[in-house]
Amino acid sequence: MSILIDENTKLIVHGITGRQGMFHTEKMLAYGTQVVGGITPGKGGQWVHGVPVFNTAHKSVQATGANCSMISVPARFAADSMYEAADAGISLIICLTEGVPVQDMIEVKAYLDRKSVRLVGPNCPGLITPGKPGQKGKRGTKVGITPGSIVTPGNVGIVSRSGTLTYEVIYALTSSGKGQSTSIGIGGDPIIGTNFIDVLRMFEDDLETESVVMIGEIGGNDEQLAAAFISQSMTKPVVAFIAGRTAPPGRRMGHAGAIVEGASGTAEAKIEALEAVGVKVAQHPEQIVELMQ
Repeated sequence: MSILIDENTKLIVHGITGRQGMFHTEKMLAYGTQVVGGITPGKGGQWVHGVPVFNTAHKSVQATGANCSMISVPARFAADSMYEAADAGISLIICLTEGVPVQDMIEVKAYLDRKSVRLVGPNCPGLITPGKPGQKGKRGTKVGITPGSIVTPGNVGIVSRSGTLTYEVIYALTSSGKGQSTSIGIGGDPIIGTNFIDVLRMFEDDLETESVVMIGEIGGNDEQLAAAFISQSMTKPVVAFIAGRTAPPGRRMGHAGAIVEGASGTAEAKIEALEAVGVKVAQHPEQIVELMQ
């Protein structure tokens, strides 16, 4: 099994005619994803890698039956693209775009919550679900930019705030013979659509996910909230890594949400909270495999 995306996912790509949209559409198609349409206003009727382009999300959904949207547009257009996808009836939106204004995201998240639309991101690498062992002609489903070459089918679920660290951990797991059920990057911005607890709950309910890797970083208190959820509601083992142990206070490190103010959001506080509820926390990403033995 998997969470959120599988062989039934029908994807439309906002910004498919842009450089990034074209590049990642090609990679997703090669991996096995059903990319059924793309959206670029004014370029309807064109084709990208055999995928039809539409002027609006509404026309794309009408023509293709799409149920998932990937947002790969400049930050100033991202909020409108998310509104448009939701209004067209899309139930799952993955926003890769970095730099979406916080005020925009406050309003977008409230709107999507009212419509019961699941948002992953923004500023995230997306999701990937490997195909089942022995599946012929189909490797799996991915929505986003995670390299399909490093992923292998298995029972380890991965949830992460960091794209690059996600790839490093997937590679280490695959190299040690541990496959993955689904890997999801939730994004590193202050306002995101799906948080650690949301994903941990889905992995807990997924019959084929047997253990979970959680990759956090400095800033905010999501990891502490996740620790409380793990203590109260998780039966599956969780191994964690927290990036940013040496980050100086008051300076943003990478993601917009990765900033330590005073005693709030430090790596030490997050590690302490996780270890207090029995979560093994790796000192470096490569140690995750060792702690899962």
